[in-house]
Parts: sequence; structure tokens; C-alpha cells
Amino acid sequence: QVRLVESGGGLVEAGASLRLSCIVSGRSGEHFNLLDMGWFRQAPGKEREFVGGMPFSGDRIAYGDSVKGRFTLYRDNGNDKITLYLQMNSLKPEDTAVYYCAANSANWAFRTRYDDSQYYAYWGQGTQVTVSS
Repeated sequence: QVRLVESGGGLVEAGASLRLSCIVSGRSGEHFNLLDMGWFRQAPGKEREFVGGMPFSGDRIAYGDSVKGRFTLYRDNGNDKITLYLQMNSLKPEDTAVYYCAANSANWAFRTRYDDSQYYAYWGQGTQVTVSS
């Protein structure tokens, strides 16, 4: 069973940076890294919002409009372990939310559904990011 665990959230001031991490467990074998992955966030009283998505190949990374130019996704598949990172720079109070890591077995549908939360079968428990003004 695939398990995702996020870390790295916290309380920061506007303009600061944070890096979130998502460690994947429960995958093994030759194709352990064939996971499409993404980050979503949800603020109180709001719908879950797409932040960024990356296919298993690592190319064609997509970002939500509100974070383009400030946030960067990258992943590390070393040592038979997948870690997905979200580097967040120039944070704003409106970035305050619970951030969730998501994943799904690699699928061509990712190309058109990367920003659809329903596409992802696996979710982490979330990590809180709070940005003060």
C-alpha cells in the first residue's frame, strides 16, 4: 500500500521561504518510481486547490496560476525511494493552507488531469503552512 508522509510546514512571515517534503513508502521493485505526483492545498472554507503536478518522468511540470514563478516542484528517486519536494519562495498570507501530497500510478491521463484531485489515488495527511503578514 502506497503511503505518503508530508513534512516541512510551519509558521513564517510574508516573503519567507519553506520547503515541503513528501516521502513515499510502500513501493518496491523495478518500477517503484512510476508514480505521477502532485501538491494540493486547502484553506479553511475553501475548496482544495491545485498547486503543482509532475509526471513520473519528471518533465512537463505544471503549476497553479497563483504559485507560478514562486513555487518549484522537484523529486528525488535515489536509493529506491521517492521524495517529492515543494520549494516555496516569496510566501504570501494567501498561501496559508494545509498542503497535501498526492500520487497515482503513472497513467497517460495525467497529461489532461494533472490538476484534478480526483485523478490521484493516494494522499498524505497534510502539513500546515501559515504565512503571517
